[in-house]
Amino acid sequence: MSRAVRSIGVVAPGEPAVLDVEEPDPAPGQAWVQTEWSGVSAGTEVAIVRGTDPHHLLHWDPDLRSFDDAGPPAAYPVTGLGYMEVGRVTESRTPSLTEGQLVAMAYGHRTGTCADPSARPVIPVPDDLDPLLGVYLAQMGPICVNGLLHAAADAAGPGAGVDAGVRDRHVLVTGAGVIGLLTAMLAVQHGAADVVVAEPSAERRAVAEALGLATLADDASAWRAVKERWRHGPGDAGADVVLQCRGHDAALATGLKALRPQGTVVDLGFYQAGAEAVRLGEEFHHNGLAVVCAQISRVPRGMAGAWPRTALAQVTLDLLRERGPEIRSHLVTDVLPFEEGPRLLADLAGRRLAAPPLQAVLRF
Repeated sequence: MSRAVRSIGVVAPGEPAVLDVEEPDPAPGQAWVQTEWSGVSAGTEVAIVRGTDPHHLLHWDPDLRSFDDAGPPAAYPVTGLGYMEVGRVTESRTPSLTEGQLVAMAYGHRTGTCADPSARPVIPVPDDLDPLLGVYLAQMGPICVNGLLHAAADAAGPGAGVDAGVRDRHVLVTGAGVIGLLTAMLAVQHGAADVVVAEPSAERRAVAEALGLATLADDASAWRAVKERWRHGPGDAGADVVLQCRGHDAALATGLKALRPQGTVVDLGFYQAGAEAVRLGEEFHHNGLAVVCAQISRVPRGMAGAWPRTALAQVTLDLLRERGPEIRSHLVTDVLPFEEGPRLLADLAGRRLAAPPLQAVLRF
């Protein structure tokens, strides 16, 4: 048996729409969750709306985990977008979920879903948290925590705690989007000696500064300002670690130039083009640098047992409890009805908004 729900998807490139889809009825061990809030991840979702994401340009071989031209790319329609949902349990057939309970999940902009705690994380939203901020618990916050965890593994090995990547270290964050701002706040919370956010947009730098973060304009001189700010000794200046949070090659280039010798860029960006601005024969080669991709589908090697998604969510929750009112005030710029989601995504994809939202949240 199944039931009809409404979901925001993409009919064809450039055509987001509300679609009618089916969800299975809850079986034993499962529950029905009615959506209340869903956050929009503009970069990832807009790429799918435009058709510029790699899966819609190239064939993905899941066995070799490589893109190639040996088969067709992913097709349209795409029946679901999004990964930042908060909903209420309205029917439960499992003792792990109570009817009336508020939970955070990653299932896309749809009016409801069949939740199976054995198949995907279901994160309780505590009563002392603004429920809208629960949109960060299941995936967006863990993305940022995973960045710090990769920095920790790089600095101290697979037994390290999340603090080890930033504590008493000089941290550059490139990008003041939602991921960059949450990552920078996490770095401050976990004991960084100093944190600077490099961002080309004056409006986004203002948001970072309102959150108490030092900023630099991410232009041709940003790397030099970082190296002048953090001098460790002769021939040794710059950031200990860069948390790169923009899907643009220029931001990665800034991060590499700003690192001290043998430093690491932990890259959380989702790139959709080449990397002409990145010159591997320059600082990367001469300073012995490293680039590590922190992708939410995996924590560092050897750390999966200690860091399931629920553990990443708990670190996120600690930040939301400490700084929730500031995050709600400065990051969440737009709250709009679910039905307006396709229009918002179409406007974002078409670059028709004079002031794009920093964080839009759909209300159900």
